[in-house]
Formats: sequence, C-alpha cells, structure tokens
Amino acid sequence: MNSELIYYDKAHLKKQLELIYTAYNKKEYIHPDPLEFLDNYPDPKDREIAALIAASLAYGRVDQILKHVGAVFQIIKESDSLDTSLNGYLIQSSDSDIAQDFQNFKYRFTKSEHIASFLVGIKSMIKEHGSLKNFFLNAINSQDTTIIPALTHLVERIKEKGNCGNLAPNPEKGSACKRNCLFLRWLIRKDEVDPGGWDEIPSSMLVVPLDTHMHHAGRLLGFTQRKQADMRTALEITDGFRQICPDDPVKYDFCLTRFGIHPDMNFNELEEIIKMKIET
Repeated sequence: MNSELIYYDKAHLKKQLELIYTAYNKKEYIHPDPLEFLDNYPDPKDREIAALIAASLAYGRVDQILKHVGAVFQIIKESDSLDTSLNGYLIQSSDSDIAQDFQNFKYRFTKSEHIASFLVGIKSMIKEHGSLKNFFLNAINSQDTTIIPALTHLVERIKEKGNCGNLAPNPEKGSACKRNCLFLRWLIRKDEVDPGGWDEIPSSMLVVPLDTHMHHAGRLLGFTQRKQADMRTALEITDGFRQICPDDPVKYDFCLTRFGIHPDMNFNELEEIIKMKIET
C-alpha cells in the first residue's frame, strides 16, 4: 500500500469519519452485537472472560451468535459451582466439571469438547496469572508495535489445554483473527461503546477486527486493494486508519461496521457520507 491515502485527502476523511463517529458510536446502536453481554459483568475479571467468550463465538448469523453466547453464560449461571460468577466458576470447577456442564453445547463448528477446552485454557491462564489482563501484559514485549505477538501467545496458551476448534485462530498462520481483535478492541479502548479495562495497553497497538463490513469499508476508503480478508489486509487497513488517527486506529471500527449490521443502516449510506463535501 502507498504511504498516502489513495482516494481521499486526510483532512477531508478525518472530518467525515468524525461525523460518523459522533453520530453512530453510541450505545443505542450496539444491539444486535455480542458486545451487549459485557454490560452484565461489572467486575473486571468477569468482564474480560465474558468478552473473550462472546467475541470468540461471534461468527455466523447475529441472532444465533447472541443465542449461543447467552447459552454459555446461562450454563455457568445454572452450574453447581458455589461461585457462579465467570471468574469464580472457572477457578472452582475442575476440567471434568466444565466438560460435564457443556456436554450438550453445540454451535455450528463449535462442539462441546471445543468450548470445554477453550474454557479450561482460559482457566489455566487465570489461575497462573490472576487474570487475562495480567497474562496479556506479561506477553507484551517492549519492542511490539501491535498486539499481534501477544495475541499469538494468548491463543497458543489456550490451545495447550486441548482442541478448541475454531475458537482460537492463530495470527501467525495468516488469519485476520477478527474475533480476537474484536475482544481486544472491547477491552483496550474506552468510550461510550467500548467498556475498556485494560488501560495499561495503548489503543495504538490495536488491529482492526476485519470482517466483511470492515473489508468493504477499507476498500472504499482506499486503505487496501486486496481481496483476501486475511491478517495482511487487516494490517493494511489499520495502517490506513493510523494515518488518520495515530493513537487510536481502531476508533472508527464500531461506527463504520454498523452500516450493514444494524437493520436501519446500509453500506450505500456510508459511501454517500464519505463522498459528501463538507463546508469549511
């Protein structure tokens, strides 16, 4: 990708993106989105677990995503654990308890053994480091410019505990890791939509969660010409946003992807806003 934006000058694009952010980066536009589950978990240790579970199951139709993410939390709530908070459940439950509790869970490619291994992997990090945040902070190297190396450590650690199916994609294999990048956006950024909590990690290290909607937006904005929705494309689009907002390149992810996700918004509207002239 060229060092300069392809279709729009930076000043114009910054104004347009800020217009979109101001108008649509609001709680009222969150539904339908698995992010909405995080409001149910005010405790930071529970919220980070909820974020990883919700983001990791965020594939397929949104109504089915919400149904099955909700099912995971309901299973934990109704378990025999003395502490049914997410953190308490994982700390107190044995690996076999978790496997037993989730024996009937299934969502598309995710089978019962996948979700059980995934939760056991999260449990192992929490028991050793005290929280997912502590694990991630320990995984970050001072030389890292993005969260990708630390994310690689996190998914490799989760997968040590068994077959997680598609719940722990590895960025080193070229995957855009949209769901993991979404999880990190939720916890590292803080505004009206993203709850934050991992304040020690700068937003500048984030990578856009690349789905169909963000890929389309990235091509519209001239940040990439690539057709593959892989990590290389995600990094190109992130670099494009970094030219506009160096300290927070993922700032516009939520509001841009509402076009095409929210039932009252479509992508043609986004294109019209981007091309619209602003009176100076």
